Amino acid sequence: MNDTNLIGLDQVRDFVKANETIQFKALSQAECYAWVASTLKRFNYFKLRKKEKGLVKAYIQKVTDYSRAQVTRLINQYETRKLIGGRRQPRHRFSSIYTQRDILLLAETDEYHQTLSGPATKKLFERAHKEFNDVDYKRLASISVAHIYNLRKTHLYQSKRVFYTKTQKSQVKIGERRKPDPNGQPGYLRIDTVHQGDLDGEKGVYYINAIDEVTQMEVVCAVEKISENYLIPVLEELIDTFPFEIKEIHSDNGSEYINKVVANLLKKLLIELTKSRSRQSNDNALIECKNGAIVRKWLGYCHIPQYHALRINEMLKTNMVPYINFHRPCHYAETKIDARTGKEKKIYPYKNIMTPYEKLKSLPNAESHLKPGISFVKLDKLATKESDLESAKKLKKAREKLFQFIRKTA
Repeated sequence: MNDTNLIGLDQVRDFVKANETIQFKALSQAECYAWVASTLKRFNYFKLRKKEKGLVKAYIQKVTDYSRAQVTRLINQYETRKLIGGRRQPRHRFSSIYTQRDILLLAETDEYHQTLSGPATKKLFERAHKEFNDVDYKRLASISVAHIYNLRKTHLYQSKRVFYTKTQKSQVKIGERRKPDPNGQPGYLRIDTVHQGDLDGEKGVYYINAIDEVTQMEVVCAVEKISENYLIPVLEELIDTFPFEIKEIHSDNGSEYINKVVANLLKKLLIELTKSRSRQSNDNALIECKNGAIVRKWLGYCHIPQYHALRINEMLKTNMVPYINFHRPCHYAETKIDARTGKEKKIYPYKNIMTPYEKLKSLPNAESHLKPGISFVKLDKLATKESDLESAKKLKKAREKLFQFIRKTA
């Protein structure tokens, strides 16, 4: 449109009124910006009165089809730079702290440790750098928990990371029905059975998972069947594996534990047997969480024939139990009481993230809880024998070797 003959503001007013129903559209953004700049200059916009400026704005809006806010921005830009458009200033970008090598280390750590929570992963980085003097983890040792999740969303990280059985009612009057109360002392176990699936009516292997409530030290065993002939030897081995005296075992109402044979065994060992209360799902919540975080995460859901139980049990004893007790960080809760309502709330401070063995050592008079013949000097040698990553790699390699053998013999 040629509007060079439009000189006076009266002509502009008449133009705007006369073309209220007509819509204009410029050919390109550059043409619009050039025309707006020439119009502001032609009418000496910045020396006009307020009403006259409004008239020129309305004229520009009409011709360009821009909103009033956009026209205002263009006018401010012309006033500041004597130019509309042009190249924008580059956005500020923060410098990258963590390199591609760090992201690959994070992916490797998650692969071998089965993707722990952000705080637990940060604790692994700190331990790798401070406890095992691995300089590769120097930057990651100071990473924030939130940024761990950011790095997990990156393309590089993602390119590298590629059941329930209802408990039957038991009417046997064995075991006291109450929630365990360890009072900050180790030796109070939560125990549960995890089944490795059925295939064509054939039962799979069973896992016996036991965890100490205070320290979260954990022992996982494999057994062919959960009858007393198979279960009792495994229970004795399991109890013997813990470095401290066992005072109580708490289970759900499954008949594999609530029976006279198990009760007599525990009575002989001076261990009390308790069981979960009705409609109190939190009584055995800790072991249920560990079933998912340890057993299912590392051993999966697929059916494994029962005759592999001995080989699996050897792998668990040699590789998994040392890893989860000496090298896998866990969260430990603190109870906070709301000053206004008086309600209890569980919080998980970062300072409380540690391995189960570190938790055991941090207990008051920790040495007094150990079994005769066991000392922290001996246990320290086991804890520092290999780094967290080395232990996880060893476990992963042993698991893969085991699964390859199972597939070949299937």
